[in-house]
Amino acid sequence: MLEPSREAATEAGPPSSPAAGTGRQSAIGLLLVAPALAIIAVFFALPLGLSVVGAFRDRDGAPTLANVAKAWELYFTDFVFTVGIVLLSSLLIAALSIAIAGYLTHGGQPRLVAALRWLYRWPLFIPFIVTAQLMRGFLAKNGTLNHVLIGSGLIEPIAAQSLLDWRGIVIAFVWKQTPFVTLLLAGAMASLDRQHVEAARNLGASRLRALLEIVLPQVQGTLLVGVVLSFVTMLSVLSVPMMINPNSPTMITVDIAYRINTHADYGVANALCLASLALAAAGAWFYLRHAVGRAERTA
Repeated sequence: MLEPSREAATEAGPPSSPAAGTGRQSAIGLLLVAPALAIIAVFFALPLGLSVVGAFRDRDGAPTLANVAKAWELYFTDFVFTVGIVLLSSLLIAALSIAIAGYLTHGGQPRLVAALRWLYRWPLFIPFIVTAQLMRGFLAKNGTLNHVLIGSGLIEPIAAQSLLDWRGIVIAFVWKQTPFVTLLLAGAMASLDRQHVEAARNLGASRLRALLEIVLPQVQGTLLVGVVLSFVTMLSVLSVPMMINPNSPTMITVDIAYRINTHADYGVANALCLASLALAAAGAWFYLRHAVGRAERTA
């Protein structure tokens, strides 16, 4: 009775090896991620490589450092201005996000929490170009803000001033990006065990102290992710600085658009893009250093 079983096993052939199954799974996995990898290569890696190469070539294609030197000579002030605007905006975004997310998750007034939860997300759905136009009407000398201040008697009409300068850019960035970081931070805070906060409150700690000393250290990784993503996003925005503060000094994105549209000078534009890339890479390095250090401490 064993002979038919042996014959069937012989006809079926040798069993498949684990290595063959792993190879097929790897091939299927590569096929699944191939479209995403192709999009990254075509729309991100290739333009990035061309931009880096173009920064060190002249109009005839010969290697040169003139583009970098010209960008440094003409736009160093704008580079410093960009760094200052983005860093200040990032700090304000972090502070406001901590305050809003902390009140959303540990607030004592349910109605105020519900109203804040409904209101703070609105800027998420507004594009940057619409944000810039809104701020032009809100922060101008004859804009909504000054009309409200004058109507309430807080300032005299002669004291009204325009905020369409570096302050307007910071206000626009903070208003637009704070909800994004708050959304990430509030989710991280809501997932924490509330027993620690309740224990601190029972021992006499205020809500603010419990937020800063108990909650915030546990969600600082999420906060850092949101701030770094906002930092990189603000570096790439063109509409806000162009529409709110087109005068000098201005942000690097406006200079890039000017070199391309007015002078067709792609070499200097690529050099400015390289400077912006260096700033974004510094933000990524800061985040990775923090993440690696935290992982080592946890291990």
